[in-house]
Amino acid sequence: MADEFELNAELRTDLGKGASRRLRRLADLVPAVVYGAGKDPVSITIPHKDLQHSLENEAFFAHIIKLKIGSDAENVIIKDLQRHPAKPRILHADFLRVKMDQVITVEVPLHFVNEESCVGVKRDGGMVSHVASSLEINCLPGKLPEYIEVDVANLALGESIHMSQIVLPEGITIPALGLGEDHDQVVVSVHATRATKEADSGDAGDEGSSQESED
Repeated sequence: MADEFELNAELRTDLGKGASRRLRRLADLVPAVVYGAGKDPVSITIPHKDLQHSLENEAFFAHIIKLKIGSDAENVIIKDLQRHPAKPRILHADFLRVKMDQVITVEVPLHFVNEESCVGVKRDGGMVSHVASSLEINCLPGKLPEYIEVDVANLALGESIHMSQIVLPEGITIPALGLGEDHDQVVVSVHATRATKEADSGDAGDEGSSQESED
């Protein structure tokens, strides 16, 4: 992992919805909670501009973050964000403490590669459809990837790639696959475009006309 993320936070003692609203409005701070690793939850605040800047990098969502709270520092991952429904504002954040020797469950982005050279697009005139944009994985914190790559080069028209078909880095597993075949969801497929369907219909009509003339 090339990027390193750090956030500075302060302990929060003034709790409740009213206090949270004041923090956001008057101090431009984001209320947050840190929990996990067998320790009690801790309420903190983070400057909104710092958190917003970090969120601009996709890798932030699948990365170990060094969270500095006063003179202490903890390794955490971001588990949940609450955003304002109409404004570009972060209302609340949840962080999970991690231990480097304990498996964590994290949602990581999917990156689809070779779309332009995809068989179903280049040869068959189809379109790549991203059914999922991220994937939940299990791994040790030191194995956490910034993203999972899915190669669609050999995907033909009408074909799909399921979670079980993704080539995973060493030490990465998909917990959903342990729940049975019904949970092996499609992540990407190639489907016919409107133009492709119309072309196919036209070809079928031409064949029918030829057969009638021969009769």
